[in-house]
Amino acid sequence: MRSLQRNIPFLATVIVGLLLYIAAAVSYTGFASVRVFINFFGDNSFLGVAALGLTFVILSGGIDLSVGATVGLASVFLALALQKWNLHAALAIPIVLIIGASFGALMGALIQWFALPPFLVTLGGMFFARGLAYLLSIESLPITKYLEAISSHLRVPLSEAFDLPATAIIFIALFALAFVLAHFTRFGRNVYALGGNEQAAMLMGLPITRTKIGVYALSGFCSALAGVVYCLYTQSGNPNAGMGLELDAIAAVVIGGTLLSGGVGYVAGTVVGVLIFGIIQTAIVFQGTLSSWWTKIVIGLLLLGFILLQKLIQAKKFKTAKTSHVVK
Repeated sequence: MRSLQRNIPFLATVIVGLLLYIAAAVSYTGFASVRVFINFFGDNSFLGVAALGLTFVILSGGIDLSVGATVGLASVFLALALQKWNLHAALAIPIVLIIGASFGALMGALIQWFALPPFLVTLGGMFFARGLAYLLSIESLPITKYLEAISSHLRVPLSEAFDLPATAIIFIALFALAFVLAHFTRFGRNVYALGGNEQAAMLMGLPITRTKIGVYALSGFCSALAGVVYCLYTQSGNPNAGMGLELDAIAAVVIGGTLLSGGVGYVAGTVVGVLIFGIIQTAIVFQGTLSSWWTKIVIGLLLLGFILLQKLIQAKKFKTAKTSHVVK
């Protein structure tokens, strides 16, 4: 019964995603094509990559508001590294990823060592990263070196008409790695334990400090990787990239069934949450007369619905635990 309760948010996410997809497929000709389905992954890849990293932070009971700003900073830094500083992509991309991971680890260290609220630390990180991005460049920077070659070579042919783009491949590959990390490694078990009850995890002798710094480092790494994916998608770096992305990523994680209080959730749910974003956006494009802001409205309603579902599950869980304690 407890296992079923834990899986209700994820099952609800899958059902909502399927219903939205079926409704759109029935309503719009061509919506159910393979090309459109692949575009769900390619067009939302940088959101998905950032959201996968954020999933670990929320699973641990934390939050990271610097995600979108880190995407913008990473994209501008990569553009300058390739175009102005003449670094090879094989060197520039790892540098960007190391910077992102280091920035996340620094925020995690401040949160853990000084017992600072994650909301405030990562809010400061958001302002710092966005400000640094504007300091590096106040306008979009086109990228003409390396990335087009990477995009053309990193493809998986699916038919003569279309193939799986590099951005979608990176998103899917990261999901596979995140799935293994979350569910089949000691680090993943520590993250769930930390989010479930930090005091109990500490009493069990789990490496709290290392795990907490690790999840923020992972989030910073994924945010920087999302910046690289953004550059691959747009062939440019932009200090405005990722503006508001942290809110979309949080929404995708929560809609995906991960509890904001931590300890419960699946990275697979986050992917479904990102695909729900893609389904809604694409349906609005197919409809043709609705404003793109309807995406925000629908996502907002879904987010409120899933938060209410989480509260109901938690209330029922508390009531069950209280009744069990009284019976004993």
